[in-house]
Amino acid sequence: MTSPSGCSVIGADLSHTKRTVTFNSQKEALISLHGEWPLRGDGEGFICHVDDLQGIKAVDLRAALQAQIEWFWEDPSEGTTSLSVADVPRDYFDDESPVDNVSFHLQSDQLYLEICFALYEYLDRDIEPEAVNRLEQALTPYLTRQKCILSDWRMVDGYTNPCIVEIMVQPSLRGRSLMDLFNLGQHVTSLLEATQDGSLTRETTLALLRGGYSDVLIGQPEGPWLDVKSAHYDLSKPSGKISLAQAVARFANAEHGGIVVVGMKGKKVPGGEEIRQVCPVPFTPGIERRYQLALEQHLYPPPDYLDIETVKVPGGMLVLVHIPPQPEELKPFLVHGAVVDGVVEGAFISIVRRRGESSIPTTAAAIHATLAAGRALLRRGELPDRPS
Repeated sequence: MTSPSGCSVIGADLSHTKRTVTFNSQKEALISLHGEWPLRGDGEGFICHVDDLQGIKAVDLRAALQAQIEWFWEDPSEGTTSLSVADVPRDYFDDESPVDNVSFHLQSDQLYLEICFALYEYLDRDIEPEAVNRLEQALTPYLTRQKCILSDWRMVDGYTNPCIVEIMVQPSLRGRSLMDLFNLGQHVTSLLEATQDGSLTRETTLALLRGGYSDVLIGQPEGPWLDVKSAHYDLSKPSGKISLAQAVARFANAEHGGIVVVGMKGKKVPGGEEIRQVCPVPFTPGIERRYQLALEQHLYPPPDYLDIETVKVPGGMLVLVHIPPQPEELKPFLVHGAVVDGVVEGAFISIVRRRGESSIPTTAAAIHATLAAGRALLRRGELPDRPS
């Protein structure tokens, strides 16, 4: 059988090959371990159900799509084709099902992830190149770790508010299934949604962590509202409880609050620290209550709306301690106890706050000024005049 262009038919039955997906020219469909993947109703490539991605090798999809191009196109070097993914109930799946924003695209023998993303600002390569730079800065650490390259991006015509951006990511295919790559695309989407203004915030980082996307934070810097710790605080010892209380007090005394993440590892780099690894801590029932008790014993006053929660991840869990911005009238937050030269001093009181990636003690002058102002307010109902 020959193609419309006169080229010989390329296609195989899975019973005669070890490939997990092939192109069948007679049916004009992809045949996978899970069944037939038809052409989309609009003719723009093929479509499959998201559940069918499991166990399908990425290298096999590349070969199958290339076979379809060589069958259909007179000059295969000019051909492109794609596989879209539908995440709908199986009973409602057909060739016209709505598709996910993550798809697979073959061009010039390269398999790409094509990711559509809604951006609530206008992008133009010439007018606002800094917007493109922000996208690249947000994605590069994660993509580099995943052995991927941000190949290209373009705006979809006809969309202005929001702009629809198509991002082309070239992944390494070795040892990866289509489900691996599809999940990677979803992680990229989550990271882009979390960095709409070009940088992560406390709220968006918390959403990523709660949503199970902790790995997209690898390569991102720690900062004035984020601190990571690779192991549990040793709450069996006073020093561990004091360390936890100090970590929370740093953010409670800061302007913007913060998040303490137990189960991630940071590393010093020029200019600060960055997150390098997710290292889950063992699952420990009741750990939230133990953290809460330690803070009640060593931190005063109790921070408003402090939230301690756990997130299950492969290999264990993360512990998230979220400290929202605190009312100024509650500050400074005091830690009962201190560790001096490795020795616990239970009678000491410490006041710490966050500056960048480091912590600094509140000065004696600042403490005295706060106490003096408070006494004056109680005694006279007004603050003392500042010296001119």
